Amino acid sequence: MGAGLARALHHRRPELELFGMGGDEMAGAGVEIVQDSAEVAVMGFLEVLSHLPALRAAKRRLLECLDRKRPDLLVPIDFPDFNFILSSNARRRGVPVVYFVSPQVWAWRRGRVKKIRRMVRRILVLFPFEVPFYTGAGVPVSFVGHPVAERVPSTRTPVELRRDIGFDPEATVVALLPGSRRSEIDYLMPVLLEAAALLRQQRPGLGFLVPQAPGVPREVLEAYIEASGLTDCRIYKGQFPDILRACDVGAVASGTASLEAAMVGLPMVVVYRVRQLSYTIGRALVRVDHIALPNLVAGREVVPELVQKGCTPEAVAARLAEFLDRPEAREAVRGGLAEVRRKLGEPGVFDRAADAVLAELDALGSPPAGRSD
Repeated sequence: MGAGLARALHHRRPELELFGMGGDEMAGAGVEIVQDSAEVAVMGFLEVLSHLPALRAAKRRLLECLDRKRPDLLVPIDFPDFNFILSSNARRRGVPVVYFVSPQVWAWRRGRVKKIRRMVRRILVLFPFEVPFYTGAGVPVSFVGHPVAERVPSTRTPVELRRDIGFDPEATVVALLPGSRRSEIDYLMPVLLEAAALLRQQRPGLGFLVPQAPGVPREVLEAYIEASGLTDCRIYKGQFPDILRACDVGAVASGTASLEAAMVGLPMVVVYRVRQLSYTIGRALVRVDHIALPNLVAGREVVPELVQKGCTPEAVAARLAEFLDRPEAREAVRGGLAEVRRKLGEPGVFDRAADAVLAELDALGSPPAGRSD
């Protein structure tokens, strides 16, 4: 997210000085990294508690940077619990805020929208259903579309892609996507591998593919696969849309990966598991009917969801077997995912976001060489 926005901003105004929190990709896009985002990337209530020292240190470092550099604008990206604190402190220092990627206040803790209204000049959202929510709350909002719309798969066929990965070109391949955070992988990878083993018992020729997400060490995935004893389960790092197009069906962790899979029309089951206490707390606060992003975008269940205690190897295997055995089930999902793709917007997300950021910067009366975080 941050790297795409940074590149679009620099394309329009090369003289902009950008600094903030991020990783190698943002650094490569010309952002001065003052805090490594990997040090604070956690999910789940209890997981956040265990990372409090690192989160406090990151907040302190960024606030010191705000005081020293005095930027013209702060652009927080996602990560609401952290960025709300940072944004509130920025506003008290007289630094205006344009928030990119809406926190899921439409799903839970809706009272936070009042805080958003006080602390931001504008919020840039990825989903069309977020616009009426913020408009109704009196928050200036712009729909810029979702970055998955930027992904353009190659024109190569699934047969060619499977051959490149190392499968028999005519093989049936199942994608296993346990997420990109270590906590997600730890909870989901054993479930997915056991489900794969159950499928293999009835379908000896099945291949299994685990895309290696950015930032996930290969040895972490290899250790789980080796411990499971599952054979012909390959790890592959490459263009994500192409990897998914090489597969026939998939089990996908809840999150952005499910939208990536939606963009290529992959029949999938969306899976979600966290520590039970984290889930119990979150479930008491969530106010949406679905957990899978494709279902939220469509406004109905397009893909099946297996959540927490319902996310078992047997349930995952049964859903995938249904897709493998029933062409009409696969086609029904593909039809729903086509609707999701239409709603996610056209390419040009980061260009539209950069235009919105610069419009706010200009409205503040900043000179062209103003800084943006």
